[in-house]
Amino acid sequence: MYLPLDPKTGPLFRQIEQQLREQIEEGRYPPGARLPSTRQLAEELGVSRITVKNAYAELESDGLIGPREGSGTYVLPPCCLCEAGTEDEAGQTWPLWQVEALAQNPPPPTERPPLGDGHPAPVDFTGAGDPRLFPAREFMQTMAAVIRHDGAEVLGYGPLQQQCPSLRHTIAQMLTNNGILCTEDEILLTTGSQQALALVCHALLKRGDAVLVEDPSYNFALALFRTLGLKLIGVPVDAEGMCVELIEPLLQKHRPRLIYTMPNFQNPTGACLSGERRRQLLALADRYNIPILEDDYAGDLRYEGRAQPAIKRLDPGGRVIYVGSFSKMLMPGLRVGYLLAEGPIRGILARHKRVTDLATSPLILRALEHFMSIGRYQAHLRRAGRAYGKRRDALLAAIRRHLPASVRIEAPQGGLFAWLQLPAGIDAEALLDQARRSGVLFAPGSRFFIEPAKGLRFIRLNFATRTPDEIDLGIARLAQALKASQP
Repeated sequence: MYLPLDPKTGPLFRQIEQQLREQIEEGRYPPGARLPSTRQLAEELGVSRITVKNAYAELESDGLIGPREGSGTYVLPPCCLCEAGTEDEAGQTWPLWQVEALAQNPPPPTERPPLGDGHPAPVDFTGAGDPRLFPAREFMQTMAAVIRHDGAEVLGYGPLQQQCPSLRHTIAQMLTNNGILCTEDEILLTTGSQQALALVCHALLKRGDAVLVEDPSYNFALALFRTLGLKLIGVPVDAEGMCVELIEPLLQKHRPRLIYTMPNFQNPTGACLSGERRRQLLALADRYNIPILEDDYAGDLRYEGRAQPAIKRLDPGGRVIYVGSFSKMLMPGLRVGYLLAEGPIRGILARHKRVTDLATSPLILRALEHFMSIGRYQAHLRRAGRAYGKRRDALLAAIRRHLPASVRIEAPQGGLFAWLQLPAGIDAEALLDQARRSGVLFAPGSRFFIEPAKGLRFIRLNFATRTPDEIDLGIARLAQALKASQP
């Protein structure tokens, strides 16, 4: 963190306090963001630790920041400024325990920014997929067929021990065809891949444990880890994915209990972890006895290049827990994911699943199994893959056509996202305000970094949500916003 200090202009702790206050109020550090430790910030600024502690104490007394036991200091949401018995913006008075609960549980970052003024239908590059491509009618027909065949059986909880064996068998067969040898008994069905991530955390980790993550990484995974009070240890990402060569000193220093990675079309950067790095990562996890959580949210959406084997495919001894999802591949509202885990951990995860939500909807699971068994899922994947590939090409062409060469992008080989680095002097948060007025929306990079300030020159675009013509219009509007934001 860079904060210019001048001893001649006043106490250093006041200067630090004022600059941090301004950054929090401007949104550079949004609610839920973790601030550097007092020791780290003191070293970076070349001041004493007590100086930073005094600055943090002033911000904490004003309700702007607050500590979490064993985790660090975080920015609090604005409504945490309320005292007991005072009113919020809606005029509602809440008891003190609710204010305290909110202070300990700041809201996660939202994926969708507000719509722009004067643009009721801006070109939206956020979200997970294009509803116009969802096979809604076909899936509704499948659900009706399942109800006719199975009746009330699919409207109950179903077996809580081993849900939908036929779907688990189909998934195991699909993974085996991709070189990941497994059986249906090693598959656990989940309510979306987000639940799979949460189950692993609840089963393996406790508050204060360290998790090694890519930096930047999937924003809702970061929000989950923060909510559970986990310590985030970031590893930079380049064109070949997580920089594995930097990991071993972090393993020795922080002793993380889990490594979380998205090796295929990483969210948000779109990078793919190279084959050599996958093998190195697995070797390090084995040497230091650390499980790997492999999140393969969009591995089937490859448009060019050679696919690398899943880390799970390289794993001979149950070191890797593999997570997949049908939500982003088919329809987000399905909320169906799965994890593959070998050994005793599979039973532990299943018990956590049962006490979390009892079961994933049997109707949805049976309908999905039937949808896959008659080949419609595979047909949809091919159709969506062709469409998304064309949209990626349209985005790259529009960027070349409309944006200056100072905007940098590494063309993704697949997935849903493109990651852009803005020219020097352009702040993504300020650009988003201008972009809303111009009629285009994107996800600013600050949402994906452990330290939000590192993302101020980055934005993420989801090209899968828009048609080629809409993409061209959206990038043209982005170019207008960029021009208007030039210093």
